Amino acid sequence: MTGRARMAPLTRRQCLAGLAATGLALPGGMARAAAPARIVCLEWTSAEMVVSLGLSPLAVGDTRGYHDWVQGPALPRATIDLGSRSEPNLELLRELRPDLIVGAYGYGLDEGSFTSLAPTFNVPFYSGKAPPYAQAQQVTLQLGDLLGRRTEAENLVERIEASIAQARAALERAVQKPLCIVSMFDDRHVRIYGAGSLLQDVLDRLGLVNAWSGATNEWGFSTVGIEELVAVGEAQLISLDPIPPHIRIRIARSSLWANLPCVRSGRVRTIPPVWPFGGLAAAGRFAEFMAAA
Repeated sequence: MTGRARMAPLTRRQCLAGLAATGLALPGGMARAAAPARIVCLEWTSAEMVVSLGLSPLAVGDTRGYHDWVQGPALPRATIDLGSRSEPNLELLRELRPDLIVGAYGYGLDEGSFTSLAPTFNVPFYSGKAPPYAQAQQVTLQLGDLLGRRTEAENLVERIEASIAQARAALERAVQKPLCIVSMFDDRHVRIYGAGSLLQDVLDRLGLVNAWSGATNEWGFSTVGIEELVAVGEAQLISLDPIPPHIRIRIARSSLWANLPCVRSGRVRTIPPVWPFGGLAAAGRFAEFMAAA
């Protein structure tokens, strides 16, 4: 892949000072009182962020899906399953009596449905106010303040910056070709990630070129027919696990898939699950896997 302009890693002081300058006031005038002990996460992004700060959420929406699609950091075994991410169990939520409900409300949940149950914190990714990676850094520090984990939040920001810089250094040792990142949900379509995605932000920091330059939605991806992957030629195709077993079988039998230039040239790799809409932990996992791919 042709490298982009070299990005010097930020020092800890530069990184944290820059984030502080963005104005990290807590939403809704939330007071910095005693740290909440009973934390409920409605979906996977907020759960990943809370666990990344060394805390154990009381309950999380769709814990089984988290294990399949996010994986790291792992949820504690005692985490209660709150039900579907799109329709969390409100009765169970009331019984749990949380001190704080954390969620990313941009994908369909109405924050107003939960404010009567406990104070809420919104993870505002993909709001258009900042690129996802930068926003993940900002929200990590906000959440660290709110949860009494400011030091842990600062350390996480610094650690992921260092991890991405280390991955970039490893990648620069060899000439790299363009690549594209996909998720496979059926044997005829893929979700392909590009401009506006967390994964694109990480690719930029790694100095890697995304072979897919097509339009993307507000979440930074497009759903396209497999035949459209002809446009990326023999670029390295990176497929995110999990791929449902029956879909894997169908793809293996698909002549459409077999005749793609990247498939014919053997330039297809599968990497472990990375939550494309996650926070800093997802960014760090992706960088690590890309350096090893």
